Amino acid sequence: MPLRILVVDDFEKFRKYLCSLLDQDARFNVVDQASDGLEAVQKAAELKPDLVLLDVGLPGLNGVQVAKQLRKIAPLAKILFISQEFSFDVVEAALRSGALGYIHKLHVSKELLPGIEAVNRGKYFVSGILKEKFGETNGAPPLRHEIHLYSHDALLVEGFADFAAAELGAGKATIVAATELHRTGILERLKARSVDVDDAVARGTLIPLDAAETLSKLMSNDMPDPDRVFEFMDSLIGTATRSAPRVAVCGEIAPQLLAAGKPVQALRLEELWDIGVHGLRVNTLCGYALNGFEADNEIFQSICAEHSAVHMQ
Repeated sequence: MPLRILVVDDFEKFRKYLCSLLDQDARFNVVDQASDGLEAVQKAAELKPDLVLLDVGLPGLNGVQVAKQLRKIAPLAKILFISQEFSFDVVEAALRSGALGYIHKLHVSKELLPGIEAVNRGKYFVSGILKEKFGETNGAPPLRHEIHLYSHDALLVEGFADFAAAELGAGKATIVAATELHRTGILERLKARSVDVDDAVARGTLIPLDAAETLSKLMSNDMPDPDRVFEFMDSLIGTATRSAPRVAVCGEIAPQLLAAGKPVQALRLEELWDIGVHGLRVNTLCGYALNGFEADNEIFQSICAEHSAVHMQ
């Protein structure tokens, strides 16, 4: 069956443009259009579309308010924002409201179909962030969100200790989110590298966290919750920047989900983390056990694709 789509935008010419793009593909069926927030809520309640293409700046109710209403009246409808407004705060608010995607209107001709395909599969898609998340932004150095694939626990401990020592040495507050066993080993290895761990923890430049406890704060209904993830990231990075102007993170939070046999949840959390670190400008190193992937090459490739570099030991 074609994907049933409701198009919502207050600019008639743009609505017609979107509909013309969608009408060219037999996979899509535009069931109706709406020009303001109240009309969008009413038509979504009546039609129960599969997908709502939604602008932010709408009369009546704005797009974020509409999205929150849709979660109640059409909970199965996926939401993809298409808007002229494009700041990290607006994107974050849109995803917190229940949307899976956000496309800048300037990029709609190239990103509409990939965006629809991604959100229809339950993936997050953000224009100019997920696609170019590791490139330079306004002259800033490229972001790093790297993955360390390890074959033995000792290799993870060593790799995280190397990362934390280097970032602390560069003057960054460093967050280490690991299992209790790994965390103990990492702190011991840092001490062996002449890092004054007790002093760093006391000053807040080194923040050790339990991976399982942290993960529990990010989940709702067995899925990573955007509200919880962004709230946690804002609070954690905000706390860290009180001790140092720049922050780095190494952790095995999403890997806990993969180890529990929940690869889709792990991917969603990686995607949300990508979006969050783009706004917060944080470098990240994730540690995954190689045996966690077993023979699932597709999951292996998908997890690796969410990272800017892959290190294997």
